[in-house]
Amino acid sequence: MLTAVPPAVKEKLKVWLLPVLLVTTFFGSFIIGGYPISLRDVLLIFCARIVDLPQYWTEDMETVVLRIRLPRILAAMLVGAALSASGAAYQGMFKNPMVSPGLLGVSAGASLGAALAILLSCGIVGIQFASFAGGMLAVALTYFISAWLGKRGDTTLVLILTGIIVGMLFTSFLSLIKYAADPYTKLPAITYWLMGSLAAVNGRDVGVALWPVGLGLCLLLLLRWNLNVLSFGDEEAKALGVNTARLRMLVIICATLVTASAVAISGVIGLVGLIVPHLARLLVGPDYQRLLPAATLLGSVFLLVVDNLARTLYAVEIPLGILTSLIGAPFFLYLLINTRTKGWA
Repeated sequence: MLTAVPPAVKEKLKVWLLPVLLVTTFFGSFIIGGYPISLRDVLLIFCARIVDLPQYWTEDMETVVLRIRLPRILAAMLVGAALSASGAAYQGMFKNPMVSPGLLGVSAGASLGAALAILLSCGIVGIQFASFAGGMLAVALTYFISAWLGKRGDTTLVLILTGIIVGMLFTSFLSLIKYAADPYTKLPAITYWLMGSLAAVNGRDVGVALWPVGLGLCLLLLLRWNLNVLSFGDEEAKALGVNTARLRMLVIICATLVTASAVAISGVIGLVGLIVPHLARLLVGPDYQRLLPAATLLGSVFLLVVDNLARTLYAVEIPLGILTSLIGAPFFLYLLINTRTKGWA
């Protein structure tokens, strides 16, 4: 007679489910695409980088696996993890389930920086640097304005409202740049970048983004217990000896660093930082000791799956921002209904 699975065993299964799912999706992504490559060939190509093996594959296969698909797969995992982790951190910090990484203006700032670089005919490195700088500038402006105004009222509310205003300001400048851009060359490039894509990512881009994203994610993971305390409210956190102002600033810096770095190589990809933290919360619960690692892993899996769909559904690649919006809009509606009827925990 079958017995019920003990809760402790269920928790362990959930912990191991996401890493296994990530590894499976990682290797499965190599065999998806217009150029057919078997899983056996993929594994042999990887093993040949470690030990000396007879070459049973062609040079074209090795180029596709190592120089085309590998950088793109790693970029999708990196961007998905960055957006999901920052979204989860913001939701806990602001105690609001509808918060996303772009709340404080990082997406608008990054978009403005990239559009300006495209308008000035900068190369891909210049576009990525301008995008990163624009995102960091927008959030810095939001933080310092809210710090100045927050002395007169609720600091969290002022921070959110300031982020909305700064985002609107940067979006207005972005619209001005699009209006002034050449409609036959610059404007299509700006529009395509704003839709989000990993088609042009290479190994150098992944290497450059890995350091700031890795640093920011590591710091956020170290702050998991503090995020648990902060989600209870400022008074409870201060009673436990937590400096809420310093903690909030540190979380904002880390989340902005990873988000701006991710947006710089992928463009704007919406709703990932909103959807994935909720999926992780449904899977492992609201405890940030488990929620933040789960959101990081699940974000990598989610965007990797979406990117596979983007490059295989049609002959012409679909921008990632379109697919994430198509998937995220119904889920966002579900969140609104569920939050209204059951509340958020």
